[in-house]
Amino acid sequence: MNISEETARYASLIDAGIERLLPPAGARPQRLHAAMRYAVQGGGKRLRPMLVLAAAELFARKKAGELDPLPAAVAIECVHTYSLIHDDLPCMDNDDLRRGRPTVHKAFDEATALLAGDALLTFAFELVARGYPPDPGHALVLELADAAGSRRLIGGQVEDLLAERKADATASELSFIHLNKTAAMIEASLVIGGLIGIGTAAASGSNEEVAILRRAGRHLGLAFQIVDDVLDATSDTATLGKTAGKDARAGKTTSVSLHGIEASRKSAMDLSGAAVAEFKKLPDGAPFLVALAGTLSQRVK
Repeated sequence: MNISEETARYASLIDAGIERLLPPAGARPQRLHAAMRYAVQGGGKRLRPMLVLAAAELFARKKAGELDPLPAAVAIECVHTYSLIHDDLPCMDNDDLRRGRPTVHKAFDEATALLAGDALLTFAFELVARGYPPDPGHALVLELADAAGSRRLIGGQVEDLLAERKADATASELSFIHLNKTAAMIEASLVIGGLIGIGTAAASGSNEEVAILRRAGRHLGLAFQIVDDVLDATSDTATLGKTAGKDARAGKTTSVSLHGIEASRKSAMDLSGAAVAEFKKLPDGAPFLVALAGTLSQRVK
């Protein structure tokens, strides 16, 4: 498998889906829709929607009449982008740069950025509701709502803010942040793709292949965030496309601040290996997902 060709193929599908499915920039109110598109079309790794497509394709090969995973993939990217818009706001991480460009509140203004994030989150659920029949659509909505809600993505963000400049932060507190602020959406991406690809039998939540995807997503999400922590401490702004060294300046609790760079790198590799071991239990050994997990642990941005 050529991992570069496969990731480029998925990225092309996702970008085309974003262009087609998001409200047009010229639709009223134009400033809001332009900001939404500016944020979502600003590049990025497209990791989460890629996981949706890859997981769905992995199972859809085994049956006819499969559902299109693209609306769910775009919905996942909308939720992810909304979280980045809000994360960059002055009341949160106060960053001026994202994906190598001015953040939304810098390119537009704070109020527009806040509302563009709100609109993307709402639009994500519209995409899922319109894109799928009740079975498995109901399960998809529940999965996305759980991952993006107060106990997971938002809860992780809250705990992340509370842990700033906390001298006695613990590994348990950091684990909660990583599992929820980052890993929740990566886990949900794989599970949602699996629910779409496997179909009705998986919607009950008891399907073992869905459980494998969930475990793999958790390992992969933790590894991804630990690598992020290391890159913030070791890379530069031009390479990252966002402000480097920000975690230390803000006094954030990170894997690097608690465990150091080398221990963090080893932990990321171990977790990536655990994700790979789970992926290999899936049909045909899930070669794309295995290869992708390997590249993520070695990424430079």
